[in-house]
Amino acid sequence: MAKTKSVYFCQNCGHESPKWLGKCPGCGEWNTFAEEKVTVSVKGNSKQRRESPRPMKLSEIEVTEEARIKLPSSELNRVLGGGLVAGSLTLIGGEPGIGKSTLLLQNILSIRNRKILYVSGEESATQLKLRADRLGKLSEDTYILCETLLENIFDQIKKVSPDLVIIDSIQTIASETIESAQGSVSQVRECAVSLLRYAKESGVPVIIVGHINKDGAIAGPKVLEHIVDTVLQFEGDRQYLYRILRSIKNRFGSTSEIGIYEMVERGLREVKNPSEMLLSDNRDQEMSGIAIGCTIEGARPLMVEVQALVSTAAYGTPQRSVTGYEHRRLNMLLAVLEKRAKFRLGQKDVFLNIAGGLKIDDPAIDLAVVAAVMSSNFDIAVSRKTVFVGEVGLSGEIRTVTRIEQRVLESEKLGFDTIVIPRENLKGLKDKFKIKIVEVGRIEDLLKFLFG
Repeated sequence: MAKTKSVYFCQNCGHESPKWLGKCPGCGEWNTFAEEKVTVSVKGNSKQRRESPRPMKLSEIEVTEEARIKLPSSELNRVLGGGLVAGSLTLIGGEPGIGKSTLLLQNILSIRNRKILYVSGEESATQLKLRADRLGKLSEDTYILCETLLENIFDQIKKVSPDLVIIDSIQTIASETIESAQGSVSQVRECAVSLLRYAKESGVPVIIVGHINKDGAIAGPKVLEHIVDTVLQFEGDRQYLYRILRSIKNRFGSTSEIGIYEMVERGLREVKNPSEMLLSDNRDQEMSGIAIGCTIEGARPLMVEVQALVSTAAYGTPQRSVTGYEHRRLNMLLAVLEKRAKFRLGQKDVFLNIAGGLKIDDPAIDLAVVAAVMSSNFDIAVSRKTVFVGEVGLSGEIRTVTRIEQRVLESEKLGFDTIVIPRENLKGLKDKFKIKIVEVGRIEDLLKFLFG
């Protein structure tokens, strides 16, 4: 037996409450609770019960290598950890229009000898056909289903018996067992759990697409991230051509890998050498306020261009504007420069930008930030053939960073002639490299190297 009751869910974080609340205790947002009807089973003398599995000793469990489906995109395979794992549930989130559907359609159209079911709740079959023709690659084993009712989708899955299922998007799918509207917390959770159960029982990987809210989190909401095996974030500014695929959660691989794409007329093109993409084309021109740093994303080093502009505060209160870098860390570096190096930046505006749309949280980029800020402050250009790697401490010391050999090798491969690193970070391995290595121990050593 079952009965229906009213429950209030926060549409931002999924917090459940038996009554309406003005402020959500989970995420702190106001006026986000909405009433939904849920079905609650009543305990009775029901004889139908699934047989419970027998507990097993850990030593009895046999471990086999996970079977993976290799996708045509090497960038997507890298972020997934080597491909799609059989029976996995993968969530791809991103802003509307960022290219999620294009990424998936472009990949599945190139897969051969595998039956794929693409379920679309947002677009018609004609729209998908037009997009597929534009991408230029067609597969005879791809089936398109335009449906929003979950029970009908499972009926077609039984008939088609696909090797891969794609749901675009989970916010448009609804189950007739839930009375609430599409996109509500109850519907999203019920549909996601049903798809997870199907994936685990059948061994067929399922990919679902999810939109994000204004704060950049997966809409529908956080409950989705707990259910799925892998969460991929597709991000980027629609005003620019580049898109970044980032792993937020991955039960079958690393969460530190990223994939970089370029949006072109015929879809998404993989960027094989991200370092050259992130550096500006006019590398031969010496301009103040620009320094090159080396960061590590996943298993590969990336060269990033740090741009800074320092000017006298025109409106009294100095401004601190940051794009692609942590705002509080910039304030800390400016305080270190003022306290340890005696530079007065308290009455100056400081603007900082990481070129290419990347968001960097690697502390090894600190040295490049300091070099760019001081270059703009003195209006003296820093050589574009020099790379800066190092973390700046509160006492002005340059702290060692991890994987320094990889950073030096990447700088040497891309044609840089000098790299500035923390003192003793290589510990006697300097002779292995052809690039000139400059070691600095304190912030004063960096400024002496840059400006004499």
